[in-house]
Amino acid sequence: MDRTDVVIIGGGVVGLATAYHLTQRFPQRQVTLLEKEPTLAAHQTGRNSGVLHSGIYYKPGSLKANNCRSGKAAMEAFCRAEGVAYDICGKVIVAVTADEFPALERIHERGVANGVKCSLIDQARLKELEPHVAGLRAIHVPEAGIVDYPKVCERLAARIVERGGRILTSTRVDSMRIGPLGVTLETTQGPLETKWVVSCAGLYSDRVARMSGSGPDAQVVPFRGEYFELLPEAEHLCRNLIYPVPDPKFPFLGVHFTRMVQGGIECGPNAVLAFAREGYSLMDVNLQDLVESLTYPGFLRMAAKHWKMGMGEMWRSISKAAFVRALQRLMPEIRAEHLRPAPAGVRAQALSRDGSLVDDFLIDETERVINVCNAPSPAATASLTIGDSIVDRLATRWPETSLKKAC
Repeated sequence: MDRTDVVIIGGGVVGLATAYHLTQRFPQRQVTLLEKEPTLAAHQTGRNSGVLHSGIYYKPGSLKANNCRSGKAAMEAFCRAEGVAYDICGKVIVAVTADEFPALERIHERGVANGVKCSLIDQARLKELEPHVAGLRAIHVPEAGIVDYPKVCERLAARIVERGGRILTSTRVDSMRIGPLGVTLETTQGPLETKWVVSCAGLYSDRVARMSGSGPDAQVVPFRGEYFELLPEAEHLCRNLIYPVPDPKFPFLGVHFTRMVQGGIECGPNAVLAFAREGYSLMDVNLQDLVESLTYPGFLRMAAKHWKMGMGEMWRSISKAAFVRALQRLMPEIRAEHLRPAPAGVRAQALSRDGSLVDDFLIDETERVINVCNAPSPAATASLTIGDSIVDRLATRWPETSLKKAC
């Protein structure tokens, strides 16, 4: 039977960052990363907006806030060292009406408390930054940026393998047996024995946590983020990153404009319930996933509370004209003919049974298994810091080793 010291489940950026730090700090440990897809970064990491978040939105003292700031700095340093494309281009968060001023000011206060370089600006300054935007006031965040996360994953994987780690793709974990001395994983490539497991399974994090006999009282509900992109002749309408003032009751930041580091401008997302955990289109349906979502008390309670907003998101999903109207609130010059469909993504949103959104990072631990149960945005930005902190947690199980980090 194949054996290893530590198994990382999941080949997204958080799993790869964990394996990267583990092989760096503890080269004597045998590390194996398992990814069920033929390629790495196939889902959330490879389909996100590519933003380097500043940490302006998050509650001071939360895991999101603390990890985002240090994680962003670590990601920039990694990209510089590895030659990965990134750009600190800046963003604006725009108040279109006076009713949004109090929320805008609260976001600014959070940003200041989190150490973010940001400033409240008037309409004249906003027009200098983004001439085609409709807004009365805004927050300017010059340190926000964009990055090529799939390329980050490619470089992380190369460093892991160089240090003796293994990466096994097309290898799905089907079950987990935990014994007094280790864990036996049944995979599509055969059984694998390990002493410790770290699950960074993203859209399947709750299921893997249940395999380990642990996990919080929450379930992943998949939400599809639908995007358009600007045609080249309309790209001049957006210079960098343009966001609305978000609704604080939801984890989504609203329809916005994002310049991509590889080129082009994305517009979106519209957020709707996905009919499969990998449901990237309306036609992608997995009955098990759909029934699981629709019968989960947490989803039913959330849907009953926010049905009106949910219906609006669903209407924009099937009506391009409705989507365009949402974009025109920020940018009146946008027309339907300026847009073409762009690839969608699916967000793994953890919901508690009471219908509340699990908004912060959530990590559950047992003696043998560490489950990353919720890692929403800004997890990609913060991935290197999250991975390092997971290795800290693993190291507490190794009394013969020091917590001192390798240089």
